[in-house]
Amino acid sequence: MAGHSKWKNIRIRKGKQDAIRGKLFTKLAREIIVAAKAGGGDPATNARLRVAIDKAKENSLPKDNIDRAIARGSGDVEGENYEELVYEGMGPGGVAYMVEVYSENKNRTVGELRHAFSRNNGALGENGSVAWQFKHCGQILVPKDASDEETVTMAALEGGAEDVTVEEEGYSIITPIESLHACASALHDAGINPQSVELARIPTNMAEPNENELRQTIRLMDALEDLDDVKEVFVNVEIPEELYDEE
Repeated sequence: MAGHSKWKNIRIRKGKQDAIRGKLFTKLAREIIVAAKAGGGDPATNARLRVAIDKAKENSLPKDNIDRAIARGSGDVEGENYEELVYEGMGPGGVAYMVEVYSENKNRTVGELRHAFSRNNGALGENGSVAWQFKHCGQILVPKDASDEETVTMAALEGGAEDVTVEEEGYSIITPIESLHACASALHDAGINPQSVELARIPTNMAEPNENELRQTIRLMDALEDLDDVKEVFVNVEIPEELYDEE
């Protein structure tokens, strides 16, 4: 989810993730499986897998689960064959949704997504219906205490970053998709450990729903994120933090 500060998102959503840790573990394992399938099972040579493993460890996914997911993605053991898919939709107040999923059954996934949208005054859309309102790019978050602004900025730019923004919680680094892992490696080489390295969909055309529609937006996002197949939901709206506290 990203229509506002990714840092705010991490802080707000952590409590809900903790409350549904079993679902979180499932999503983390699928991310490892897909990364291993795409680039091999060695994190030393597969930067995407290395990031997925680090994220899993940060969220206390057991080592046995991590190893089993790597083996499944590498083809060493049998298991579901997940595909990376992206779906688009529209919600209350003209809010656009980009929904990233890992699915081994597209028919089931589409049915669940359509049901979640329709129950929350939204509609699943066709490919390309809202994608033009987002920029697909890499995003790296670096905590404020990791290093000073000049060091972070220089390392990020040398690694191919497009932009570095200083926020209250830390530094938000935007990169071209193809430069994401090179930029992350440049930060590591400079002794800077990112908190998050991932592909993101940054909104470029913001919706302006009213307060009631914003509440409906939160409910729809929650319904989508509760689905096992959903990896992440991105929206093109700024949501006030106090509205999350009401939910």
